[in-house]
Amino acid sequence: MEISPLAGKPAPYDILVNVPRLVSAYYSEVPDVAVASERVSFGTSGHRGSAFSRSFNEWHILAITQAICLYRKANKIDGPLFIGMDTHALSVPALASALEVLAANDVNVMTAGMDEYTPTPVISHAILAYNRGRKAGLADGIVITPSHNPPGDGGFKYNPPNGGPAGTEVTKWIETKANELLGQKLLGVKRTLLAYALKAGTTHRYDYLNNYIANLGNIINMELISASNLRIGVDPLGGAGVHYWQPIADRYKLNLTVLNNEVDPTFRFMTVDWDGQIRMDPSSSYAMQSLIHLKDKFDISFACDTDHDRHGIVTASVGLMPPNHYLSVCISYLFQNRNGWHKDAAVGKTVVSSAMIDKVTAGLGRKLYEVPVGFKWFVDGLTDGSLAFVGEESAGAVFNRLDGSVWTTDKDGFVPALLAAEMTSATGKDPGELYADLTQQFGTPVYDRVEAPANVVQKKLLSALSPEQVTITDLADEKIEQVLTTAPGNKAQIGGLKVITQNSWFAARPSGTEDIYKIYAESFRGKEHLNKILEQAQDLVDTVLKGTSAKMQ
Repeated sequence: MEISPLAGKPAPYDILVNVPRLVSAYYSEVPDVAVASERVSFGTSGHRGSAFSRSFNEWHILAITQAICLYRKANKIDGPLFIGMDTHALSVPALASALEVLAANDVNVMTAGMDEYTPTPVISHAILAYNRGRKAGLADGIVITPSHNPPGDGGFKYNPPNGGPAGTEVTKWIETKANELLGQKLLGVKRTLLAYALKAGTTHRYDYLNNYIANLGNIINMELISASNLRIGVDPLGGAGVHYWQPIADRYKLNLTVLNNEVDPTFRFMTVDWDGQIRMDPSSSYAMQSLIHLKDKFDISFACDTDHDRHGIVTASVGLMPPNHYLSVCISYLFQNRNGWHKDAAVGKTVVSSAMIDKVTAGLGRKLYEVPVGFKWFVDGLTDGSLAFVGEESAGAVFNRLDGSVWTTDKDGFVPALLAAEMTSATGKDPGELYADLTQQFGTPVYDRVEAPANVVQKKLLSALSPEQVTITDLADEKIEQVLTTAPGNKAQIGGLKVITQNSWFAARPSGTEDIYKIYAESFRGKEHLNKILEQAQDLVDTVLKGTSAKMQ
């Protein structure tokens, strides 16, 4: 993985997105449904793309929204639809397009008051709050966000009445119908003017901010944080939670400083990520340089990505914590400090998350539920209470309320961030120090993830990797114990494969949201051993990609 010379430095002017041209392309460019990259495609979290590449344009949003309206009608979902957007430049026009279609289809829509930005977890929280105790007239939602993707991208995802990301069957139905509508040049899409949509009797304003904030005391011990007078720093990274943090501090009397209230669709205030792109990724040390430099000014500090469903924790002891380290600490702390949780509730993790989670979970006497990448796999377990904490290596997590009931069924960046303040207040140690304690008990794993470009054909081949393609019997001098193409927890396809030994593992899979592939690896035997694992894993992927090239010629 080649690191850009711009990585970790302030974003230079010449890489900033041209917002007027981007918005113009959203309205003027028309996707060709015969071109695979220009079709509607739901990855691990909705449809994403850029107006410049004709993969996220007005036609896409009109078609997807109409398809959602048809899905709602077919499945008798007739309650309100909660909708929100993040701060990406394409989110505003996409919201306008969606409202035009929703109003024309007589869908009762709940939009944010004062045209406020709305984080992903806040939409999920609102859906669950409305549906609690209801059997009919259920609500669902739309979140307009490409998450932490670069400023030129847009994203659009659907959350059904369970409040979480839609499952594969749902997204496939919506995707297929939307592409049919694109192929018919939008024949069948109902639409009204935005001015009429905003005044329609079916369009309502909803106070997302205060309804969410008022409930935070039901999942985090806010009184403990307040009493500790802990010095807390927060960087919203210019995202949808930018106006949430000060009201949180005011309501719960926290000694919290919001370091940046700026909203700028170019995100020019960011430091550049590893590949030379601007990316609001709170788990990236390159993107988080501004907050890392301030670590000694606070007892604990944190950031969230653009739609505030991911967290980044910066401690005085170690700086930015790797997501796997923090997830392990969360599990250890929560299951020892949440007396209201059910004794049989399990821990959920993705197949590419650290094996330290397995060890901590076993040490607590809890069950582990391991699933493919994608938060949608956790929704049912969170809903029925069989899962109390779920997380993924990309810094997404959520957990139950203090009483053990469901909080959200989508990732929530706010609550893991605030939990860092709670555990520091409760233990007198920051999460970095608490992780050091875990390594004394379970060992010290080293973990890495490498990425490289991959086109649509290559990604398809990588997702179809089979155990038979692993012809070696040893991995970095250890006997291979398992080769998995399905996840142990739910037997769903990984979309790649995972190779496991006694002290290490690697997984290879294509990204569901970007034109890249990823190799994840971990060893409890040190960095040199990890490097050997990555070399062998890379050889396997290279072999597959060479086969791809031969077929493409």
